[in-house]
Amino acid sequence: MGSMVQITARDGGTFDAYLATAQGGSGPALVLIQEIFGVNHLMRYQADCFAAKGFTVIVPDLFWRQEPGVMITDQSEADWQKAFQLFQGFDADKGVDDIAATVDYIRGQSSTGKVGAIGWCLGGRLAFLTAARTNIDAAVSYYGVALDDNLGEATSIGGKLLMHVAAKDDFVPPESQEKIKSALADNPKVELHVYEGCNHAFARPGGANFVQDAALKADDRTLTFLKSTIA
Repeated sequence: MGSMVQITARDGGTFDAYLATAQGGSGPALVLIQEIFGVNHLMRYQADCFAAKGFTVIVPDLFWRQEPGVMITDQSEADWQKAFQLFQGFDADKGVDDIAATVDYIRGQSSTGKVGAIGWCLGGRLAFLTAARTNIDAAVSYYGVALDDNLGEATSIGGKLLMHVAAKDDFVPPESQEKIKSALADNPKVELHVYEGCNHAFARPGGANFVQDAALKADDRTLTFLKSTIA
């Protein structure tokens, strides 16, 4: 089980983050970037799982500017409505700034001095932007949304980026997927995998679109990628 810590935002104020220490006491650092449901039970569970694998993991509350402490699920219509309201009111630029502050906070606790990030859905978009705008060493994007307008930033990626794309993603239409693949095809810092027949959130345990085989394959690739980049 982890604990809550506070991080100072670059433009003032503080926000909470869930911190799970690596099994054994120290390990490479990892920032987990939330979906549209906040730092909920699933995000904390993911953090604890990565900590058990030897990573020091932190999950910042990126909705704090709208409503601190959001912890909702994908299991009710009311939660979905609230999640989409938060998504629509979210400032992605400020979110990346808060991730950058989180990277600065956790880098000093990394046993290798390196930091990686993993994001899902909204977090998948933010993982891409984090790779392009911050000094993160490696980032992983699971079915990132609303990337069309930011693909030009791929030339600014400083570390490495792993992309997991759901071929049948309801939130990323085929034309957007083609733009993503075309923009990243010749970038040596980007590794992209497409999961045929899979819909958005295919790797979310317990979700309506969960596909175990695809999720296991994506997660195995993620772990291999992290071991090669930040461990």
